[in-house]
Amino acid sequence: MDNREIGTGEKQLKILREINEICLSHKFDLWLRGGWAIDFLLGKITRLHSDIDLVTLIQYRERIEKAMVNAGFKKIPVSEFQTDFLKNDIDVSFVFVRLSADGNIIANGFPDWVWGKDALSIQNYHLQGISINVLNPHQLLQEKKVYEQGTGRKLRPKDIESMKIIQGIISSIS
Repeated sequence: MDNREIGTGEKQLKILREINEICLSHKFDLWLRGGWAIDFLLGKITRLHSDIDLVTLIQYRERIEKAMVNAGFKKIPVSEFQTDFLKNDIDVSFVFVRLSADGNIIANGFPDWVWGKDALSIQNYHLQGISINVLNPHQLLQEKKVYEQGTGRKLRPKDIESMKIIQGIISSIS
């Protein structure tokens, strides 16, 4: 990584630490997804990330949005199922899920995104002083598998590489 990438990674980790502290102080459940989730699973930074992707429960939405705005984040409404934020040029995305009466996880607004009942793992992973829950690796892989279908865009090289890394993580824990 060059100096710009290191600086961006440090800025993103600072923002992630701040969000994690907000959620911990309000007792909001929070899970990391996307590229940062992979890095936390591996315990090291593997590449430059364009944003921070998070998942939480829909019942926290209004309180999370208020807490984030109070902390200086700019709220960018995306849909009834996703809110993005911006602070210090760092993009943050919250996807909101709900639990059905029978315990299924439903990703609101993403009908093709099938969630396993164990997707919301309660295992903390650690990286540079941050301890956070990460989506189950099987769920991370499922998300990559439906990326093209859900977005209409071809898999990017980083998605293909992420799938290989996630498959390796799954193999190592099986």
